[in-house]
Amino acid sequence: MRDFGISRRDMLKSSGTGLGVLGLAGILANEARSAPVASANPLAPKVAHFPAKAKHVIHLFMNGGPSQVDTFDPKPELTKQHGKQAGSAGLKTERKTGALYKSPFSFKKYGQSGIEVSEIFPEIGACIDDICVVRSMHTNIPNHEPGLLLMTCGNTQPIRPSMGSWLTYGLGTENQNLPGFVVLCPGKPVVGPALWNNSFLPGVFQGCHIQNLDPKKVIEHIRNTSVSASTQREQLDLLNQLNGLHKDKRGSDDQLDARIQSLEIAYRMQTEAQEAFDVNREPVKIRDAYGKGYFADACLTARRLVERGVRMVQVFYGSGQPWDDHGEVEKGHRAKAKDSDKAVAALLRDLKQTGLLDETLVLWGGEFGRTPTSEGASGRDHNNHGFSVWMAGGGVKGGMTYGATDEFGFAAVDKKVHIHDLHATILHLMGIDHEKLTYRYSGRDFRLTDVAGTVVKDILK
Repeated sequence: MRDFGISRRDMLKSSGTGLGVLGLAGILANEARSAPVASANPLAPKVAHFPAKAKHVIHLFMNGGPSQVDTFDPKPELTKQHGKQAGSAGLKTERKTGALYKSPFSFKKYGQSGIEVSEIFPEIGACIDDICVVRSMHTNIPNHEPGLLLMTCGNTQPIRPSMGSWLTYGLGTENQNLPGFVVLCPGKPVVGPALWNNSFLPGVFQGCHIQNLDPKKVIEHIRNTSVSASTQREQLDLLNQLNGLHKDKRGSDDQLDARIQSLEIAYRMQTEAQEAFDVNREPVKIRDAYGKGYFADACLTARRLVERGVRMVQVFYGSGQPWDDHGEVEKGHRAKAKDSDKAVAALLRDLKQTGLLDETLVLWGGEFGRTPTSEGASGRDHNNHGFSVWMAGGGVKGGMTYGATDEFGFAAVDKKVHIHDLHATILHLMGIDHEKLTYRYSGRDFRLTDVAGTVVKDILK
């Protein structure tokens, strides 16, 4: 852009728009791996392949891997055989484990469906008639990094776009003043930004990671205190004209396309972002129903975002791998359940009361499960052979269980569901044929489900 005596880089750096959000992941382009955007607005709502059951996804990610036999998959035989060696039921785990270890928690039947839920989740149990528990999940590797990546991106390596990126690429988003894909996590989980990255998809589809839910700090420098909104608009229009001239001379510039979109989103977010993230605008009764703490506020924020048209919200329980209880599973799981049970149930009730549950798919679960055998005296190791997740709303049948693990809860044996099947089902509920949502990169067509995935039709309404 030297014709104007200033480079494009210098213009971006010196522009008076005050858009410090250019450093925010998910709004900035992933410049190294962007791809051309055909539409003038790639986040504009798009027509689905077929009528959708759901419009939004809220993924409550219990990162670290909660134990299925201590939460939603009761195993009476495990209690009977407590202390004995697993024998023929034994499958390879990440580390050598000990004898069979019964759940320290009791299970109780809830709702008209009579589904058994662990004592540590009484509030979620009370919502069980709206929930479908999938007890036959399995994944590839009993290790956090590949497990997290497969659950979020459909691949065990950090080379593919995340599910939220695929959803916004395929469907756009309903609110142009907010990102289409928002990630709420206080800090970073294991692996970090690769879990919500856009990879080879255009940069505008990357997840927007929010760590601080204080509305005044949720996005640094979102407000420009130096110039008015109209002046900012004029500056941004001029910048876009200059960038347009640059494109005309040099042809398609993937990095520039994504940056232009990031500037536009950052400008528009000034009008709505702080209000959307301010849970203090909710009635005291609603805030009290969710409880206190980051996770509670994140669940309430997730509801506020989907009701404003955000396509996908991913809520990580915490930074690192908090559900990874290799020791003292009773103490660890009880504490985390106490911290999250009330908030999750409040979210389900809130969505149902407002009518949003019909169009919002809620997914709860971790990257894998845990062994029914002990690690040390009272912990559990990683287990990829069998675990549980549950879904509610968005076209999923409530009050049912699907599939089963063996008598000890070690491996899925009936109606097995792989992560690719879960992803195919989620896309189907959103009106997307998972085999047709593709993006051509490096000479081949890629998709979230790779070359696998079968929709689990039995759980659909």
